[in-house]
Amino acid sequence: MQRQTAKTKIGILYGGRSGEHNVSLCSAASVVSALDRNKYDVTAIGIDRDGRWYVQDKSQIIPDKDFGKILAMKKRGKWLVNHFEQKNKLHLYNIENRGEEVVIDIVFPVLHGTFGEDGTLQGLLELAMVPYVGADVTGSAIGMDKDVAKRLLHEAGIPVVPSVTLNKQQWQNNSGHIMQAALDKLGLPVFVKPVCTGSSVGVKKVKEKGELSAAVDFAFQFDTRIMIEKGIECREIECAVLGNENPVASILGEVIPSHEFYSYEAKYIDPQGAALKIPAEIEPSLADSIRKAAVRGYVALGCSSMARVDFFLDKKTNEFYLNEINTLPGFTSISMYPKLWEASGIKYSDLLDKLIQLAVDRHKKKLEIKTDCTEV
Repeated sequence: MQRQTAKTKIGILYGGRSGEHNVSLCSAASVVSALDRNKYDVTAIGIDRDGRWYVQDKSQIIPDKDFGKILAMKKRGKWLVNHFEQKNKLHLYNIENRGEEVVIDIVFPVLHGTFGEDGTLQGLLELAMVPYVGADVTGSAIGMDKDVAKRLLHEAGIPVVPSVTLNKQQWQNNSGHIMQAALDKLGLPVFVKPVCTGSSVGVKKVKEKGELSAAVDFAFQFDTRIMIEKGIECREIECAVLGNENPVASILGEVIPSHEFYSYEAKYIDPQGAALKIPAEIEPSLADSIRKAAVRGYVALGCSSMARVDFFLDKKTNEFYLNEINTLPGFTSISMYPKLWEASGIKYSDLLDKLIQLAVDRHKKKLEIKTDCTEV
């Protein structure tokens, strides 16, 4: 009789302490639904808005008026995280019920935004020596920081949209001068963005000078630094990248928003907020250049595992600009990242398998790194 292979224990981390908490619940519902139960034992681990972790006794998908369906989060028990019990595994204990314990082989974060996509969680998992899906600390932190990412992309020779970055103290000390200097450099319209958020959280389009101050104050509610970026009349083109040392790019897709720009509401709340066109109608040689730039940008920012790379394509000049790299892109049923790979020949469940394998491969390589300089 053939011995049955033990299933890999996958821990889905979702929720989190960010403005994209609800988006994460939706993405997690899709991931949990698609993971192959013949290969994986799946445990959902919710992170509340206050940062507390809650192991779910079952993965319960429930309807939601805004997102269609979400992964429910039941706040039960007091859970402690321990990585010392078994090497390269994550243990969670319920101290309210000491007989309750969960062991995780691989963590699959489905967390968007701060404290999930910005390197903080990845640092915790690196310290715990547990394999996890998604970019590592470096790629996550840089990908989340629009200002640092732009500077590195520019250094790598990849075109980016002109912008000005400032912190809250600078704004409070000299707002009038900053506004005028930004408008002199960038003109109108401009976009005002928090530096370290995703899903267009905190973003405003400014078409009149009198609107700029309020847009900056609004963005500062979501971060300590904000960016004022030149507005370009453009098409929004997206490319999915997959891999560690040898990343590959998907075909291109286009987001066609029905709103003035691809806002949070257009992405997640309004069911008619945007149309996704796959493949994007772009001349083949230009599409190839964009795909190559996506991979170059991915490498330049130290990414691994996966990322969705977003471009602006100027409607007047046909020049492209790398807008940003999302290292934990949306995984809802209508999200561009899985849809681009599906159109490129990789179905959703197979994509999850590849991401899990990439996590294992990277973890093995990191375990080979010496940590004791006295060893010969």
